[in-house]
This record gives sequence, structure tokens and C-alpha cells, in this order.
Amino acid sequence: MPNQVEPRLIKPLYDELQKERFVTLATVDYESGGPNVSAISWILAKDEETIYFAVDYKSRIIQNITHNNKVVINLIANESTYSIQGEASLKEERLQDVPLKLALIEISIHEVRDVMFYGSKIVTEPQYDKTYDKNAASRLDKQVMEAMKKA
Repeated sequence: MPNQVEPRLIKPLYDELQKERFVTLATVDYESGGPNVSAISWILAKDEETIYFAVDYKSRIIQNITHNNKVVINLIANESTYSIQGEASLKEERLQDVPLKLALIEISIHEVRDVMFYGSKIVTEPQYDKTYDKNAASRLDKQVMEAMKKA
């Protein structure tokens, strides 16, 4: 049975991307030309065809997408693993109403592919814990997510 391929986010994935969560982002490294994978959490599905994420304005991710805008997000949700492929662009150099210098990146989705291997499902999704001041982390996360929603 072939894995399902969609041109946009399906509803369960859109819903999962309405809150901060762990995903990995693959870009093409601007120096080596090879793959580069980063873990990010400030991510938001703006609609079924567009994803926003925020990263430090000095992030290598920004340099990578400036040289090659092809990206893939790996999302574990809906009891499966998904590859969300698209083209990224710098939407805002500085995300407003956030105390950190964060850039806002926009991804135009081209393809959403269920890449889970045959005959299995995810039973536990990745979880993480902030290792710095919990109140400060919660406040910052809320500010970043609200700023992305306004963008």
C-alpha cells in the first residue's frame, strides 16, 4: 500500500500545528551543499498551505534558505510520521512584540507525505521539557505564538 500524499495539510496535522510542538526541519547547508537538520518548536500552520516558524535571527537556517529555499519539516502526529515539503522565505526579519530577536519564516507547502513504514503506527509522540525558568519559558512561548498568529 503506497503512502498517502496530499498537496496541503490534512485537518489533523493543521490542528496539531496550532500550538508549539517539536518538529525537525531539514534544509540544504549553504556551505557544504549537504543536508542540515534542526529541531524547532515555534511553529504554526497559518492555513492548510502555509506554515510559519520562528528562529533566532542569526540562525544558520536563515542562511541556508537564503541560498536554497527547499525545506522539509518532519512531523510526528496523528499516529504517523509526515514529511512536509515546501519552499521557505524570510517573511519578517524581526518578529514584532517579542523580546528576543527572532525571524519569521514562511513555508509554502508543496507536498505532505505520510512516510511511516508499512504496518506500524506511532504510539508515543516526542515530548520535551524546557530546562530554564518555567515561567519565563511559558511567557516567551505565548508571546512568540501570538506574534506568529498576528503576522
